[in-house]
Amino acid sequence: MSLTPSGAARRRLLGLGAAFVFALAPLAASAQAPKPDAAEAAAKVPLDLLMAEPPLPDVWLGDPKAPVTIIEYASMTCGHCARFEEEVFPIIKKNYIDTGKVRYTMREFPLDPLAAAASMLARCAGDKREAMIEFLFAQQKNWAFVDKPVEALRETVKQTGMGSKEFEACLNDQALFDKINQIRNTAAQKFGITATPTFFINGDKRSGEIPPADLDALIAPYLKK
Repeated sequence: MSLTPSGAARRRLLGLGAAFVFALAPLAASAQAPKPDAAEAAAKVPLDLLMAEPPLPDVWLGDPKAPVTIIEYASMTCGHCARFEEEVFPIIKKNYIDTGKVRYTMREFPLDPLAAAASMLARCAGDKREAMIEFLFAQQKNWAFVDKPVEALRETVKQTGMGSKEFEACLNDQALFDKINQIRNTAAQKFGITATPTFFINGDKRSGEIPPADLDALIAPYLKK
């Protein structure tokens, strides 16, 4: 899947205020992901390569000694990612993360400038990043698929206590944008990611949604190894 914003996405982004042009224009210019190398064809990526320290620190949930490591690459404007967050992740947390069987993290893989903006806002929430991600996914239809998405995003995050000045400062943080872009480019080039969500389970790559009914069968073999 190309990361170049669709025509509809570009038209929606024309509603941006001047304050956000600096923040989002670089992503629009670089939205085409680098071509993946030979790793794209691989069904498995060495765990030590996946675990190399990213430009922004991973936020891990679960026991560091858990036998199963799950890394999810997600885009904040991805409907499949939002559905996973709402329907599947709570089951993983209850049955696997909270029981010490799985440790999990989500990394940014924005598919368009608006997704990058939402990822930046989640990072600007500090230790509330995970709560912001959950909230933005839950509210996705109210800001991601509207005529003026940035204004809708501003109003949405107001509900979390983030004011307009914080909002603008976050979206104009070029260093933060660059780091999110680096995470995305590394994932595309080295891990062959072209779509979201994409999961790595102990290094094994799986693209697309994971139905709740498939969880036990998917994770059980890793617990036996």
